[in-house]
Amino acid sequence: MSIKKRLLYSNIGMIIIPIFVVLILEMFLGYLLFIVYEGNPQGTELNWFIGIRFVGMLFILVITNGLLTYFVSKSIINPIKKLSNAAKKISEGDLDFSVASDKKDELGDLSNTFDRMRLDLKEAKADQLRYEQNRKELIASISHDLKTPLTSIKGYVIGIQDGVANTPEKLARYMEIIYNKANDMDGLIDEFFLYSKLNLERVPFKFEKIDLYSFFTDFIDELNLSIEKDQGTATLFANTEDSYIVKADREQLKRAVTNIIQNSLKYMDKDHKQVQVFLKSESDRVIVKMEDNGIGVSTEDLPYIFESFYRTDSSRNSQTGGSGLGLSIVKKIINEHGGTIWADSKLGAGTSINFTLEKVIE
Repeated sequence: MSIKKRLLYSNIGMIIIPIFVVLILEMFLGYLLFIVYEGNPQGTELNWFIGIRFVGMLFILVITNGLLTYFVSKSIINPIKKLSNAAKKISEGDLDFSVASDKKDELGDLSNTFDRMRLDLKEAKADQLRYEQNRKELIASISHDLKTPLTSIKGYVIGIQDGVANTPEKLARYMEIIYNKANDMDGLIDEFFLYSKLNLERVPFKFEKIDLYSFFTDFIDELNLSIEKDQGTATLFANTEDSYIVKADREQLKRAVTNIIQNSLKYMDKDHKQVQVFLKSESDRVIVKMEDNGIGVSTEDLPYIFESFYRTDSSRNSQTGGSGLGLSIVKKIINEHGGTIWADSKLGAGTSINFTLEKVIE
């Protein structure tokens, strides 16, 4: 019941209840004085009747108004006190409480709105803590991943200065290593920068119609050239009669699939490296499945592989290291395309990264 109705019924009750009770009191007193005790309606009993009725009327009015005022004010003041205490807790940083109400009035609505605000603040606080944690991890990751090649570069420069590279062959090898390490640093910086821009939603996406079959045909050809030296093969599987035209940003899509492949190649332990790409056309989307025959991911690690800085190996060595942002960047790119991404894996058998893109209906 709304507060307005509650106050209205309370005011009506303050009039009707005393009248009703006074009528009962009059009948009871009249019966008692004039019938039971056979009093004289014209004598002193009448004065007694009038006096008792007047006192009773005052008493009934006071009690009725007092009780109705108490219960109505209690129904309003108690929720306000609860909200006041909740506001105090929020000001002290305590968000682990509830003021949700099942009452169907203005204060109940206010309490529920206040509780939703509390939950939003709690979620915002949790997001802030995650942001701070990610920021710390970003700083730690940048420090570690840049320090490793930088230390190596300094070591080779000192070697050149001390005359260790005393032949043209050694000097050329030292210079090549320095160049490669500097190139690695440049790649890491680019990845950190892209992740930050994606996180701030400052990467412009230029969507266009792309035929995924042609896109992956070219990509697989390039990939085969780069992995054939390691006895690797890459294969595309698709029904050529289906349409695979999607709405996508070509450059960012290339970045995403490249990151997936780089991550796959990093964790391949087989003598023959194998990458397979499957395209499946549906009514409103295209599903891309990129499968490898690497070491696979454990069931415990699988839900977290798209998180920032997550690595399934804890050693962070040079073979399986990196920024830890590769698949996180992939997820952000696919999400910007309005698609979804997920992974399937089996230890020792390999991993498949699957994502969807919106299909262009022609």
